[in-house]
Amino acid sequence: MPRVARINISPIKSTSLHHPSEVFLSELGVEGDHRFLFLDEDGRRLTEGGKAPLLGIRADLDTQQETLTLTFPDGSATHGTALPSGELQRITLYDREVDVRLLNGGLADAASRHAGRPLRLARVEPPEYAGGERRVSIMTDGSLDDLGRRGGLEFPPDPRRFRMLFELEGCAPYEEDGWDGQALSLGEALVRVGSSIPRCALTTMHPDTGRKDFPTLDVLATYRKTPDGLMFGAYGDVERPGRVAVGDTVELA
Repeated sequence: MPRVARINISPIKSTSLHHPSEVFLSELGVEGDHRFLFLDEDGRRLTEGGKAPLLGIRADLDTQQETLTLTFPDGSATHGTALPSGELQRITLYDREVDVRLLNGGLADAASRHAGRPLRLARVEPPEYAGGERRVSIMTDGSLDDLGRRGGLEFPPDPRRFRMLFELEGCAPYEEDGWDGQALSLGEALVRVGSSIPRCALTTMHPDTGRKDFPTLDVLATYRKTPDGLMFGAYGDVERPGRVAVGDTVELA
């Protein structure tokens, strides 16, 4: 029977993933996940190439004190407020527009020095967040194994490159395709599985260094190409909130 193998969240979009042993999944996703994002100097979202230097930054959010800590690959860290002070502005993500406010202080400056380009740090106005429009994303080990085999790897590529909320194990290749429109129980939560996810160039990069190390898109183009893009994994919507933990069983409801 399929089980939850790993949970992936990050306070700041495109920064290093956290892997909690359990989360509470509400209709709005996991609290604090993708609450912030970096923008370029002109206030626009970063391209995939621009995100590469961010992958090695660990962001820790203290929701009680409303503070953020950025830890860089060299071990240095910068601490600052998570409260925005800038004026409300609207930015475009892939699938929609969201309202954000900029954070002032040293966090963006430290990230800019690391990335070698000017960056701004913004907090998304609730109830929106900086992830996809759907609050749940899933992928299966069977699909990942098949992708790696087709790409000539002895072992599957690092699943973190897909940045899915839930990684599932014990699944057949592309089993998730058959779950479209069906209700899936994950621990105490119930998720209505939706469409497949179009993938971007970030999936070609090592999830720690940002260096391109696997031709994910080229491989997907040989067998997963659709008018909507190169598809891998699936979105979902929360129908019943609840706790989800690593090791929880996953089954159609």
